[in-house]
Amino acid sequence: MKKIFLNTPLIAIIPILAIIPILIQVLHGIHLGGLNILYKFFTSSVHPSIDKLVITNSLDGLKITFSIATLAWSISILIGSFLGCLSSYTIYKIIGIPKLLASLIRRSLMLFRGTHELIWGLLLLQIFGLAPWIAIIALVIPYSSLIARIIADKIDEIEINNILSIQKTGAGKLEIIITSLLPKIIPIIGTYGSYRLECAVRGATLLGIFGLGGIGTELQLSILSLNFSEMWTSLWILFISIFILEKLVQIFQMPRLYINNIGLYSIMSFFLLLICLYTSFISLINLGVNILSPITLHLPEIIKYENILSSVNTLPWIKLISETILITLLASFVATALPPILLMIYPSKLLENAISILWVFCRLFPPPLTSLLLLLCTKPSISVAALALGIQNMGVLGRILLENINKETDIAFDAINTTGCTKHVSWFYGKFTPQVKKYMTYSIYRTDVILRETVVVGVVGGVGLGWQLQESLSSFAWEEVLLITAVFISITLIGERLSEGLQKRLNNSFQQ
Repeated sequence: MKKIFLNTPLIAIIPILAIIPILIQVLHGIHLGGLNILYKFFTSSVHPSIDKLVITNSLDGLKITFSIATLAWSISILIGSFLGCLSSYTIYKIIGIPKLLASLIRRSLMLFRGTHELIWGLLLLQIFGLAPWIAIIALVIPYSSLIARIIADKIDEIEINNILSIQKTGAGKLEIIITSLLPKIIPIIGTYGSYRLECAVRGATLLGIFGLGGIGTELQLSILSLNFSEMWTSLWILFISIFILEKLVQIFQMPRLYINNIGLYSIMSFFLLLICLYTSFISLINLGVNILSPITLHLPEIIKYENILSSVNTLPWIKLISETILITLLASFVATALPPILLMIYPSKLLENAISILWVFCRLFPPPLTSLLLLLCTKPSISVAALALGIQNMGVLGRILLENINKETDIAFDAINTTGCTKHVSWFYGKFTPQVKKYMTYSIYRTDVILRETVVVGVVGGVGLGWQLQESLSSFAWEEVLLITAVFISITLIGERLSEGLQKRLNNSFQQ
């Protein structure tokens, strides 16, 4: 029997069919009063509040968010780079020692990155109370592990035979790492590390929504009071800041900065990291955020084995797990299919620029707020949670897709267009098709991220493991918290394994 290979760009478009059941469920629960609230929300975007106190509070919240994000990001880069090198098999081959330690470190880090920063934040909040440093630690733990994974994988992709051949010339092991491996590692850290800065800002904003300070808290208070004009003041300020940050990151990622002089680029990157670390720390102190506040423990009661067994039997595990997986799949389908479809509607630079601005808003608007906004006009459901996650991740995937397309020439597009094909067909086969392999590979990776983020919308939307985790934390049912966290980590790690296998199959399909 002949094998069927998914080697067509249509595999990126077909998932849009998932939007049909999502819209049916959302529209089924909709009510007219909520539509009026949504109308007020969107119309408030053109006349945000210009009250001096509102602007001052928003700016102060933004400073706190950016300072927390930058501090956590700087620490994560340092720790993640170190752990990434420690968990790289290539480095162990160069040193000449067994790679068992690298395997142990890799497996240990899976537990830390398998837990979303919100879970870390909520757990630390329950144990230590409301402390300014909790948001920083909650970001550092998973981000360090994520950075370590990327760096280790990228190092292991480097062709090692040429490096090992240098060893035969008499060069020392440390010399080989510094002269042959380090120049290849630094650009990886610079490229991926700078991308994580925007993620850290979004993460800090999200933690602020759950009471850990910053502009997220301002957004949460505004939407709960339905004061949309004040909310849009914070959103516009956040949008401008993210837009500027993106441009600065793009400048720093330009290849000519490190191709010509990797040594200067390395020194510049290290000192820039130290400057970010210092200035963000001082900024938090000046803003009255005492991140060195004393630690006060609120130790939970001793977890009892009988209560664990009781929790295993009483919680609706099948329902909670299936809801979490369904949210992940629906959100992934929406996030993957919408970017190419939107760009294909009318291919032009003007529309690309307009959609790029839309995607910035999608990325910076936290899923819990999107869920709350949708819940103002419809009933809680899996579709609400999936739509909220899909919208934000659409912004992320859309940005990646557009950046990759703009790096390529228009030769294929122009050639197809001259045959008489419409611009839509020419764009699809001339611009999107050459990028579909990279796009689908990253989309599959993004599914892992969405799975972790289901806890965010679950807390708000009343579905999945995230909702049950919040309920258990609120009632101080620590046995349930332990079990739910363990199950969530297990699902995340299984999903990570499955996505890696799917990426390999996808690459093989495209090679046929």
